[in-house]
Amino acid sequence: MEGAGPAARRGVSAAVETPSGKGAGDENFPVGSFLIRRDLRIHVHTFYKFARAADDIADNPHLSAEDKVRRLDRMGEVLEGAPGEDAPSAVAMRASLTETGVTAQHCHDVLRAFRLDATKLRYEDWDDLMEYCRYSASPVGRQLIDLHGESRAAYPPSDALCSALQVLNHLQDCADDHRALDRVYLPRQDLAACGASIADLARACSTPGLRHTLDRLLDRTEELIGVARGLPPAIRSLGLRCESAVIVDLASRLARHLRRGDPLARRVKLTAGDFAASLLTGVCRGVAAGRPR
Repeated sequence: MEGAGPAARRGVSAAVETPSGKGAGDENFPVGSFLIRRDLRIHVHTFYKFARAADDIADNPHLSAEDKVRRLDRMGEVLEGAPGEDAPSAVAMRASLTETGVTAQHCHDVLRAFRLDATKLRYEDWDDLMEYCRYSASPVGRQLIDLHGESRAAYPPSDALCSALQVLNHLQDCADDHRALDRVYLPRQDLAACGASIADLARACSTPGLRHTLDRLLDRTEELIGVARGLPPAIRSLGLRCESAVIVDLASRLARHLRRGDPLARRVKLTAGDFAASLLTGVCRGVAAGRPR
């Protein structure tokens, strides 16, 4: 292999990551906004880029499941110290963890979730879906909590918020996930209990059974949001407390939009007005949550 680069000589693709072009602006929540402490924002963005790179691999319709897993494994190796010019987001993440002292476990948990995305296309029940969220969503909040040096007592409401956001995103994208990746997060048991089927996701609009399924899942998601309301009072950092309150409000607004809208007919999403209103509401609630009682 004369003339081949070091990555090729190791048998590794010249580019492990497969960027989709999606970024923080496509999310339902702020990523390292001005509310976050200035010196920590770069680390929040680094974690986001790492998770985004792994997500893009798992969602790439042109890769086989085996290739996706291989690439995700490679990101994990680089995270742990392997030379990694082929996985720049993992190199940057490793440097961030070294600088901040935050555990690499949250990153490995995210990689575990995206390996599941590569290999698991159906979910049986709500508990099965929540187990997935434990690795796909909860590490995001836990990373922020640890980065700020907050108490791990904040993990439970943070997990609830992150899981709620994950399910809301699944409901937004249920038709696209099925069409592009044959991936269905709506649990089989909920579909069956509501008289719906996976085939309903191929329709131009929701059947009564699928609408019932969505509402049933939104009921459970709103319970998670209720638990998540306990997050801001559990946070000492003013910026993180306010940002978490903003995100709780955004989650509640998106849930209401999904109650009224049909994700099969058109994309249901937050508006600029929602973001502005949640910013005002969240900052006020975040400040109030820090006052002595």
